[in-house]
Amino acid sequence: MDESDSFFPMTAFDESGIVGHLIMRFTDENKNELRFGFIIVDDKKRGMGYGKEMLQLSIEYAFRILKVQKITLGVFENNEQAYHCYKAVGFNDVQVKEYEYYHVMGEDWKCLELEMKKSF
Repeated sequence: MDESDSFFPMTAFDESGIVGHLIMRFTDENKNELRFGFIIVDDKKRGMGYGKEMLQLSIEYAFRILKVQKITLGVFENNEQAYHCYKAVGFNDVQVKEYEYYHVMGEDWKCLELEMKKSF
């Protein structure tokens, strides 16, 4: 798979400047599945709907322009605000046989998997 057309960094702006970032990358050769990652909203802009709008626009781009069939993402279990945001825009929990854990700041953080399948 050619990296140049498989990785999409996205930046969201408002009238005051940068609001947030995310990346999208294909995870399969046929380019039917896309993974969102490094979804970050400026601390000063959290709770104002920017994350939700950024995700909704990215989801629309993924399904309508990139023509993917499924979008996936991972979120740390202790990041409840992000988890609820992802659920609010339509992501669903994925049942996994074994959770992945990441050692962060001296702790083991559990990563939850979410996905959204094309419905239109």
